[in-house]
Amino acid sequence: MRGGFSALTLSAASAAIVTPARADETSIFDTATWLFSNLGQHEVATLALTLGLVCFAVLAVLVLVRTRAQAARDRATAHNEMMALRAEADRINALLFSETQILVTWATEADRPDVLGDIALIAPATVQEDVLQFGTWLDGRQAHELDNAVSNLRAQGRAFRLTFKTLADRPIEAEGRAIGARAVLRVRDIGGVRRDLADLQIRYDTLLGTAETLRSLIDALPAPIWMRDETGLLTFVNAAYVRAVEAADATDAVENAKEMFDRPARIELAKARAAGHPFNGKLPAIAAGTRRIFEVMDTPSAHGSAGMAVDATEVETMRLGLRRMIEAHRRILDQLSTGVAIFNAEKKLTFFNAAYRSLWDLDSSFLDQAPGDGEVLDRLRAARKLPEEHDFRVWKAALHASYQAVEPKEQMWHLPDGRTMRLVIVPNPEGGVTYLFHDVTERLDMHRRYDALIKVQSETLDHLAEAVAVFGSDGRVRLFNPAFSKMWKLTPETLQQHPHVKDVTAWTQALHDENTIWRNLREAVTAIDNREPLRARIERRDGMMIDCMTVPLPDGATLVTFQDVTDAFNVERALREKNEALETADEIKIEFVHHVSYELRSPLTNIIGFAHLLSDDTFGPLTDKQHEYLSYITASTNSLLAIINNILDLATIDAGAMNLNLGPVDIRATMEAAAEGVQDRLVKNNLKLDMRVASDAGSFVADASRVKQVLFNLLSNAVGFSPANETITLSAERRPDAIVFSVIDHGPGVAPESADRIFEWFETDPQGSEHRGPGLGLSLVRSFVELHGGQVILDSAVGQ
Repeated sequence: MRGGFSALTLSAASAAIVTPARADETSIFDTATWLFSNLGQHEVATLALTLGLVCFAVLAVLVLVRTRAQAARDRATAHNEMMALRAEADRINALLFSETQILVTWATEADRPDVLGDIALIAPATVQEDVLQFGTWLDGRQAHELDNAVSNLRAQGRAFRLTFKTLADRPIEAEGRAIGARAVLRVRDIGGVRRDLADLQIRYDTLLGTAETLRSLIDALPAPIWMRDETGLLTFVNAAYVRAVEAADATDAVENAKEMFDRPARIELAKARAAGHPFNGKLPAIAAGTRRIFEVMDTPSAHGSAGMAVDATEVETMRLGLRRMIEAHRRILDQLSTGVAIFNAEKKLTFFNAAYRSLWDLDSSFLDQAPGDGEVLDRLRAARKLPEEHDFRVWKAALHASYQAVEPKEQMWHLPDGRTMRLVIVPNPEGGVTYLFHDVTERLDMHRRYDALIKVQSETLDHLAEAVAVFGSDGRVRLFNPAFSKMWKLTPETLQQHPHVKDVTAWTQALHDENTIWRNLREAVTAIDNREPLRARIERRDGMMIDCMTVPLPDGATLVTFQDVTDAFNVERALREKNEALETADEIKIEFVHHVSYELRSPLTNIIGFAHLLSDDTFGPLTDKQHEYLSYITASTNSLLAIINNILDLATIDAGAMNLNLGPVDIRATMEAAAEGVQDRLVKNNLKLDMRVASDAGSFVADASRVKQVLFNLLSNAVGFSPANETITLSAERRPDAIVFSVIDHGPGVAPESADRIFEWFETDPQGSEHRGPGLGLSLVRSFVELHGGQVILDSAVGQ
């Protein structure tokens, strides 16, 4: 290891010596050979090392000298280049900032920008960090536009050049472009012609924006708008015009000259343009297929004309409707009983109704002249139709102060003629006032009467024997009289606290057991719907019978009355018992009559049959006396049979078992048949029968036999009560809804108190005549007539 290191060092030293000295290779080699041959191994190593170090030092010195020389030359060259670059930079800076400007550069999109130049260009107090805050020195629109341009420059390298005015009203130009890998924004001041051009550009942009805004506004207006050139041809129309002429778009309407108005209207517009006068009027037109009325305004200018058409159809319709409404309003006001007078802001009468003229008795001719408020008051004062005032001028001025008021006012006028007028003064929104006069004389009089009536009613209630209480809609006592508190043993102080009906019921519980009735009474008082009157009878524990009745009042209250009917109840009970006894007796009587009638009819039939057999000559001759007695028997049995038949008919009708055999009844024939039955009695009593019936009386539907029986009984009654040599009238009259048979006689007449009694069973009163009968004829008449749905009317008096 040691020998190897020495050999390597020696070789290096030998090389170092040989290379710089440039010595002769042979002599050096010979010298080295001599050295190695004459020195030992250790000395050789030391010598080699020393020679190597010497050679390395010499070599290092040579390299250092050469490096310092090269560095000096490079430093001189760099100094010269630096001086040249500094001069160039100074020249460029001098050229670059020879005008006022700001430079902003970005190396990459994420790099922080470098800002150079005069920052005072955009604002005196601005710092570098605010240069890129465009909104601090530009208005919002310009700041937004510049910000978008810078973003596009940095992202896409898109160059731009824009002209702005700062918030300090200083014109500047912003130019951006990509230079190499950098984005550069230059903001510079402009002046002179360029400033004028910039101002013009700004004004142009502003005017262009304004024009675009106005065009958009015009296009959005609902009214058709158009522009024409000097020759009258369309140059511009808005969307409303396009819709009105039903064109595809504005270009179609302009190029094809689609006119909105008809030829006469266009001629009228052209005349106004030719005369240089603006046109303003209403013209009809077909807009979107519908005929409309437009308010047209067309104004000429040096370069043509422009016009607008406002749809006035709805306005005209509303104007007509408003006019009709005003007329209707006036007609309605004319029908009011309240006097209405409307004065405008100039205090002139613009409207009055008939009630106003009538209240003050003013001439229509005077009111039609629209007199002033003061004139009307002066005329009314002269006629003594105004309140008597000590200072009329002050009073009138106070009245006219309502013209400046904002709230309605009310006054009461007491007139010299005794009338009282209620005046309401209402200020009108458009100026002036409306006077409303209402004659309240009668109402005040009614109020006075009402107050007096209330007092009378209170006194009346307090002195009534009936117990009266009024319960409100809330179920509490509102009003009561002393009889109520006395009947139910309640103190007036307790009732004056307005107790509820359930409390009153609880307090009276000790006097009665009628819980159901009092519960119904509470429901009747407190009910909201189905407020029906209630009638009930309460029996108290002390034997008192009380009739209770409720009456719903219009205001939701309920009137409750209690009446002591103990005595009446006792009398009623006695009368009821007596009536029941009478009804029982009547039933017994009817049953007896039925029984007797049926029992008598059978033997009577046998008697009549044997009488007819005896009168027949086949059974042997009879003497005259026998014939006379037999005729008496026959007449008596016939009368008795008629009575029995009548009784049976009445009994059948009273039992509801009588059936009518309805059919057509000839009026004249029925009257003649009934008259035939009394003919012999007419002759016997020397009476005349006057039968009055129209020849075309016709017929009606009834039971013919019963109608004949009715007329026969009426005639029999008339014959029985008529004095000799008199005339009995039987007539028939057809009315739209009835057939009226009338029997008129000249007998003694019937007293009014006996008018109903003569139609009862077995009621007969000869009244001094020779008429006798069982008293069943008129009963049958009434029963048969009522069975037919008719009625019997007796028109008579004593002596008639």
